Amino acid sequence: MTTKEWAKTLRIKNPYYQGPATDHFDGTYFFNPGGIPPLGLPDLLRWQFGGGRIAWPKTVTSPFKPTKPARRVDGGDIRVTMVGHASLLVQVAGINILTDPVWSERVSPFSFAGPKRFVAPGIEFTDLPPIDLVLVTHNHYDHMDLATLKALDQAHKPQIVTPLGNDGLIRHAAPEARIAVLDWGQDISVAGIRVIAEPCHHWSARGTFDRRMALWSAFVLETPAGRIYHIGDTGFHDGINYRAVGEKYGGFRLALLPFGAYEPRWFMRGQHQNPEEAVEGMLLCGADYVAGHHWGTFQLTDEGIRQPVEALHAALDERNIARERFPPLSPGEVFEVPTSSP
Repeated sequence: MTTKEWAKTLRIKNPYYQGPATDHFDGTYFFNPGGIPPLGLPDLLRWQFGGGRIAWPKTVTSPFKPTKPARRVDGGDIRVTMVGHASLLVQVAGINILTDPVWSERVSPFSFAGPKRFVAPGIEFTDLPPIDLVLVTHNHYDHMDLATLKALDQAHKPQIVTPLGNDGLIRHAAPEARIAVLDWGQDISVAGIRVIAEPCHHWSARGTFDRRMALWSAFVLETPAGRIYHIGDTGFHDGINYRAVGEKYGGFRLALLPFGAYEPRWFMRGQHQNPEEAVEGMLLCGADYVAGHHWGTFQLTDEGIRQPVEALHAALDERNIARERFPPLSPGEVFEVPTSSP
């Protein structure tokens, strides 16, 4: 019995999105074509109770102090400031962009339990410049923080762009928010920047019974200063999506790529790439430079706090790629993306 037939048998209805079936939506559930679905509860319990998690320090201090960004960055410059995890401020062509913004202390449905922030945000919320555009790649709690989205809407009224099915969740917290909803391959123009939703290999859920009922995506930004490729979370998926965007767009000046939260591999490989795969993805998509994220802020998986950086440096060294081309950004760190190709 197919997933679609099973859903019909149980009369399951998607609470977030209703639309025609496509090559990545069966009428109820979204899926990765030819990909690995998320593992189920027995495997989750096997992982959680199997040991192997390396403890992080009780407190973590970034080597960079929280920064106060410039109001705007113009000309041909691209400036990236790390907030933490997958939250980055991208300043380009006079536009201020936030990716998967999270300022909450926990990434959890509960304020008193769940993964807790180990290091303070690299930008104080009140020090943010005017925010024009917010990209929300999917609805996991470490990427869609409704409290932060509500605060951003109240303070900045940005344009929010997110994949299918996520708008209702956001609107529950911010009823008046400006939200554009995209399927893979669709686009919108915001203040002279074209934003295109592209496939990545992941999944979605806010609870136990809504798995894969909202879409996940990467985003391509076409800006006057060059193309930018942002992925919040992804499994490597044999490099399929990296090759596709590389062929479609002809390379990128900058990619924002995750390289942490990947152990144990038997559980995570379908949904989270490791540092070696992130470096391979950089090459496949033709990125001149990468801002590395998704490490060192929330402990979501088994690896130690510094293991992703050590593995990333080893992978770059093995490929004879200068480490400066793929910095693993810490909260408060600013990456001035070079204007010339390496």
